Amino acid sequence: MTQPAPIPEIHYRIGSAALGHFPGHHRSRRGESGFEFRGHASLLDAPDPRRLDLHASLRDPFGQWSVRVYSQRKSIPVTVVADLSASMGFEGAQHKLGVVADFVDSLAWSAWRTGDSFGFVACDEQVRGDLLLPQSRSRAVAGELTQTLRSMQPAGRSAQGLHVAHRYLSPRRSLVFLLSDFHFAMDEVSAVLASLAHHDLVPVVLWDPQEFSLSAARGLAQVLDPETGRQRLVWWRPALREQWHEQLAQRREALLQVFRTQRLSPLFVEGAFDADAVTRHFHA
Repeated sequence: MTQPAPIPEIHYRIGSAALGHFPGHHRSRRGESGFEFRGHASLLDAPDPRRLDLHASLRDPFGQWSVRVYSQRKSIPVTVVADLSASMGFEGAQHKLGVVADFVDSLAWSAWRTGDSFGFVACDEQVRGDLLLPQSRSRAVAGELTQTLRSMQPAGRSAQGLHVAHRYLSPRRSLVFLLSDFHFAMDEVSAVLASLAHHDLVPVVLWDPQEFSLSAARGLAQVLDPETGRQRLVWWRPALREQWHEQLAQRREALLQVFRTQRLSPLFVEGAFDADAVTRHFHA
């Protein structure tokens, strides 16, 4: 019997100290009985004589007993906010929603392995209540969700639900992955990023090489806007191909400028999901 392929693991981290109460993998400034030295405190404030520091006590000008205080590592909420508007149904070299499903599968497994909770918020014209996954520490939390993502065909005419996705996140500072092709106006992109600024945000840009090119060198081609459903015929010629590529480069630069303005480091996924590439994003 063929064994299923192992789920690739993502090794992520956050830039700031974790603020949770549950023990976990991430550095924090809380607790008194961990393993990472944080400083000294009075024996009255941290009554643990096993951690007495005689040298620090002798140096104290007020003659108080000092104990070493060690921070405990804590867990964090990890959440995926996914754009499920119609453009995310594009299927070229890869099926975009298949890439989203692979990402969710890997991240949910990695969060469980790390001791973190995992949640999922899907948005098209509004937040999709049928796909909403509250924070959970279950090992199999994303199993049914990923199967649904692989088989669905999104039909939402916009990604307006992203503007209110922050209402469905944990009030604690979380690690949030925003998965989208960002095929909407730049001012809307800025507004969505600003609404998630309370969290450690990683924008993940999902593009497929085939959605920006046609195989034919010239001739009539039918192009479709998946968000609105509008179609039109264009005469595909070398000059138009060059203009198309220039607009793609301009779009990428405009997105990068928006991300830089909000001090975010985006991750571009152009093709299949690669867990190692996501890990390198955090440890480069």
